[in-house]
Amino acid sequence: MATLTRKRGVTPAPAVPVARKEPSAVLFYATCPRGLAGALAGELAALGATAVKAGEAGVDFEGPFELAYAANLESRLATRILVRLAKFDYRNESDIYEGAKRVRWHAHFGLDRTFKVETNAVKAPVKSLDFITLKVKDAIADAFREALGKRPDVAPRSPDVRVHVFLDAKWCTLYLDTSGEPLFKRGRREQVGEAPLKKNLAAGLIRLSGWNPGEPFIDPMCGAGTILVEAAEMALGLAPGRDRAFGFEKLTRFDAAAWAKVKAASAARAQPAAPRQIHGSDLYGRTLDAARANLRDMGLEGVVSLKQANLLELSAPAASGTLVTNPPYGVRLGEKEELAKFYPELGHLLKQRFAGWTAYIFSGDPELPKLIRLSATKRTVLYNGAIECRLYEYRMVAGGNRP
Repeated sequence: MATLTRKRGVTPAPAVPVARKEPSAVLFYATCPRGLAGALAGELAALGATAVKAGEAGVDFEGPFELAYAANLESRLATRILVRLAKFDYRNESDIYEGAKRVRWHAHFGLDRTFKVETNAVKAPVKSLDFITLKVKDAIADAFREALGKRPDVAPRSPDVRVHVFLDAKWCTLYLDTSGEPLFKRGRREQVGEAPLKKNLAAGLIRLSGWNPGEPFIDPMCGAGTILVEAAEMALGLAPGRDRAFGFEKLTRFDAAAWAKVKAASAARAQPAAPRQIHGSDLYGRTLDAARANLRDMGLEGVVSLKQANLLELSAPAASGTLVTNPPYGVRLGEKEELAKFYPELGHLLKQRFAGWTAYIFSGDPELPKLIRLSATKRTVLYNGAIECRLYEYRMVAGGNRP
């Protein structure tokens, strides 16, 4: 038997330590109402997101998979938090099927989960988005059969897992939804007004105003109180998603212990409900009843001061502060005529009684700047669903602001 001998004077090479591979960053995409992507980018960066890049109606970012927990729980502006699974170029429907089939779907969710596919496109050279949806469903089912011998069921309503397909002129991108229901659904049923804002758009108006939660705030046409609820939660540091479930809880990578830590840390930052300098008013008592009910159901009773009042008879509750409101904007001829009288009176009220305040008026009426007879210091284009709107900023200075 041969004996290994060490040559005299030769020192053995030290063992090379094996580097522990850090988990690779997950590629995320957060959707939001058009016009809020810049503000959402800042929100996600504050939560620890890296490589943040705002687009027209969403934000690309990176981070560990667990970042999805905080983003879903804490984001007020996002509509969905998506994980990018694949991106490939395509020429036809067969290319999309083959690209989708290459994804290891069984690594992301199990056979016991139902799923749904949704497709959106911009300038895509395909004849039918419904057919693309069907092809991706087939690809997922076939990939499961090849890997596990069975396939999960499709659920058109309330699926466990949602897959999103986005097509442009050249590229197909496949996403896995970590949110489930859209994030503007905060988890509790609410009473809504005649023209309700989605909660993430309402939060976006407040964020764009730059309001500091320690300063006075008012919505003088509060309706069912959507803007007031968002302001009150911001003031108390309450996570918007604290009362709901999320799609990531149904995925294979879900870590229940890590999720519990994220929720506990968020709850520890929250402040107890107590009166703040947040005010709301409306002309109609039944509308204020709905606002009161919504505040109560969200655990915010007593945080906001409500009063029934005619806006044109209202006085500012403090020497300075931030006013954010969503006044009615008409579609029918009769409504337009009424608003043509109302808007000049609104401008006069702001000038006479809210000097020292900064007012933000959200409207889909393109004639507002002319009718209100004040000089807007800023205009931000936003979308309320398909309606192009603007958030007008008016810095109220006594004796000024006339165009």
